[in-house]
Amino acid sequence: MRHEWRKKEKDLYLPPTKPVLVDVPRFTYLAISGSGNPNSPFFAEYVEALYAVSYAIRMSHKKGLQPENFYEYTVYPLEGVWDISEDAKRSFQGDINKDELVFTLMIRQPNFVSDEFAEKAKEWTKKKKPNPHVQEISFCEISDRKCVQMMHLGSYDNEQESFAIMDAFARENQLKRTSTQHREIYISDPRKVAPEKLKTVLRFTVE
Repeated sequence: MRHEWRKKEKDLYLPPTKPVLVDVPRFTYLAISGSGNPNSPFFAEYVEALYAVSYAIRMSHKKGLQPENFYEYTVYPLEGVWDISEDAKRSFQGDINKDELVFTLMIRQPNFVSDEFAEKAKEWTKKKKPNPHVQEISFCEISDRKCVQMMHLGSYDNEQESFAIMDAFARENQLKRTSTQHREIYISDPRKVAPEKLKTVLRFTVE
């Protein structure tokens, strides 16, 4: 039976539109890091590279190239961990300049994927669908552990409204953010969904 994250992992990927506490286990990801405005052309190339390798892994069984313990699954959604540059932090006045953003984009991988197999998938992808950023993709493990998260409905530009609600929730529960970073999980495809209907999971780590 195919593993579908929308059905099996709702607590992580389909939270309510109000803040909740969640414990995020250690997961493996394909990831690529960069900086600058996400509206720039290079950003789409990063996303395309991640999806290309992720789908090479997902479809590997079609050619008998799948790793041991492979099972069918729905490819996980794109995620991004966001912050601003150190220089921007030193002069921060409250308004974010998108050109000063730093980020790591990632797509979670099933537990049967290893670093070695991810490298094989990158090689297949480079031969089939060349993308200069495929080689920049790394395989990593991340454990966010205790987090506050909620589903943000609407434009990415309005996320600060939801973050204000999350910050208030954290204070009310005597929780403190562990860093200035936050994670976004893109449940909707912005190419197909109107900005006001976008669904994005917002998450930050707390202690």
